[in-house]
Amino acid sequence: MLLIQPSEEMSKQIRVELNEDPTTRQADLATIKEWLAKQPHLPTFDDDKRLMTFLRGCKFSLEKCKRKLDMYFTMRSVVPEFFSQRDVTRPEMRAVTDVIQVPPLPGLTKSGRRVVLMRGIDKDISTPNVAEAMKLVMMIGDIRLTEEITGVAGDVYILDASVATPTHFAKFTPAMVKKFLVCVQEAYPVKLKEVHVVNVSPLVDTIINFVKPFLKEKIRNRIFVHSTFDTLYEHVSKDILPTEYGGDAGPIQAIHEAWIKKLEEYGPWFAEQESVKTNEALRPGKPKTQDDLFGLDGSFRQLVID
Repeated sequence: MLLIQPSEEMSKQIRVELNEDPTTRQADLATIKEWLAKQPHLPTFDDDKRLMTFLRGCKFSLEKCKRKLDMYFTMRSVVPEFFSQRDVTRPEMRAVTDVIQVPPLPGLTKSGRRVVLMRGIDKDISTPNVAEAMKLVMMIGDIRLTEEITGVAGDVYILDASVATPTHFAKFTPAMVKKFLVCVQEAYPVKLKEVHVVNVSPLVDTIINFVKPFLKEKIRNRIFVHSTFDTLYEHVSKDILPTEYGGDAGPIQAIHEAWIKKLEEYGPWFAEQESVKTNEALRPGKPKTQDDLFGLDGSFRQLVID
């Protein structure tokens, strides 16, 4: 099973953390749907599962949920490099999935959090198209919006730096990284709780310092660098980690391949989603542009790695 759902006992714990009241959540959902219907620039959207995931991710703050939904649809209009041609069978996407693995792991932590593992498989392979790689991450994110049916208490990311080289990261421009992190932090409703970096090298500090200016302060303080897996196990138990990380969840390649199959099955759904975005010409006030959303400070225009 690709995404093991929380037990009833864990769901109760998650509901408390997410401020979810079973007696009022349908009324909250109705309020959000009524609001959506009145926004001239937003698409017709009647996906109760995804809307409930947004409410949970916003801890049932209606105003925050409205802002997050607006950004979710805006990104699809303003950042086509991430949200168009989302077909995992395209050669450009195959080139990414052959060398990069970014699967959410099946199990949940004891606190009800989903763990996402990101790694390259060979340091000698040239860097694939960075925008396509970021697109892949958000395609998986969209599937999770639909399939995390009872919600999770946040995400934990494990970044494996074993194949990271200066040549690879030279392709990650500040503009591209900022777009990606704004999308992840502002347009998706799951909260990033922790980031763990394993198989570190001297390059890791440079990369972290490069990315930090684009992260919210809370997340900056939740980055952990591990010299051994033993300290990782203090945060993520072995039972949900793949074999390669000393865990019991089986080979990561099998988890990765299952996700690729899932992405293929969602092909028609992704095609339908192409039109589910803002119409900026109809937005009250000024239309949103990439400059509005991602204007870069001059100090972040270049990445220099020794």
